[in-house]
Amino acid sequence: MKAFDVAIAGAGLIGATIGWELARAGLRVGIFDAGEPGKEASWAGAGILSPAPENSAMLPLVALGQASLAMYPEFVAQVEEASGQSVGYRAKGTLETFSSRHAIEELSTVVALHHGLGLKAEALSGDDARSLEPAISEDVAAAVLRAEEASVDNRALTAAVLAAARRAGAEIFSGSAVRGIRREGNCCAGLSLAKEEIISQWTVIAAGCFSGGIDGVSEFAPVRPAKGQMVCLRGDGSRGDGVKLERVLWAENVYLVPRNDGRILAGATVEYLDFDKTPTAGGLAKLVTAAIDVVPALANATIDEHWAGLRPDTPDHLPILGPTGIDGLVIAAGHFRSGILLAPITGRLVLEWITLGSVSMDWERFRPGRFGGN
Repeated sequence: MKAFDVAIAGAGLIGATIGWELARAGLRVGIFDAGEPGKEASWAGAGILSPAPENSAMLPLVALGQASLAMYPEFVAQVEEASGQSVGYRAKGTLETFSSRHAIEELSTVVALHHGLGLKAEALSGDDARSLEPAISEDVAAAVLRAEEASVDNRALTAAVLAAARRAGAEIFSGSAVRGIRREGNCCAGLSLAKEEIISQWTVIAAGCFSGGIDGVSEFAPVRPAKGQMVCLRGDGSRGDGVKLERVLWAENVYLVPRNDGRILAGATVEYLDFDKTPTAGGLAKLVTAAIDVVPALANATIDEHWAGLRPDTPDHLPILGPTGIDGLVIAAGHFRSGILLAPITGRLVLEWITLGSVSMDWERFRPGRFGGN
């Protein structure tokens, strides 16, 4: 029977970041994952780092996202130093484009909303937008430049954080599915695996969309999978048809995320199909068509990869963060489309709670049990 100060269910970016923070604070940490660490939602995302709300339901998340975005430069520097690996961080901003007949009205609304939330946003004409990103369509009538935003290669970042956690002393166990939590009265005393019991003073559930399936956790973490399809396009000029983007492009039906090696990721689909991760022709067609609408030259790009992943969604689309009614049990799950962005602040807050018994930001809005648990 293994024993740790902290046992973590889930070895994606959230679980790995928490484990790294705790291990370098001197705690004995064990991280357990049913599959290969880092190969679920953390592997499947695009790596956009934006606190801007996509809709009104996301407004309560803005402050947390801003705090985490502000942490990213130092977070990246520390991860790269600790792991010896590059994570593809690009602090080049986001360009949100508008092509409809009502582009100016939409532009004014978005800029006013962002300014009201304390987010920097600059209104641009279509021509000004094309001066920044010459590849965008002539149909783009206006745009908003969100200059403080960034992106990161989420696959590289997750691998680097896992490496940093190991170097700090955390033990990471693949093929170790967590079946449930161990209860001793009103205390959580660790994790139950298929063939082994894990003893710990603290237990953290960070298993993404699989969190709700852990016995004893569902009342605190009603997380469900939201399938998202992505396609990686390569328009790097190998056939004389190069497409170069500096910034993340955010349009009505697609987002485009450039990587340092010339690849461009396109995503935006959301489907609720249980745990199905099968990429479909329809999903591919939707993404490619929308990408070409924004950047016409991508019609000549090649398709590098097409995949699907499962985002961890919650009933109110907000993350579940903090202690539960069971002593020693902490939840860090349900980050939906913001898991990459929120990794630094999530790691910081869980570290503070476990080591200090208090946190530096109000996380009451995200408390476990708000859906009916204790």
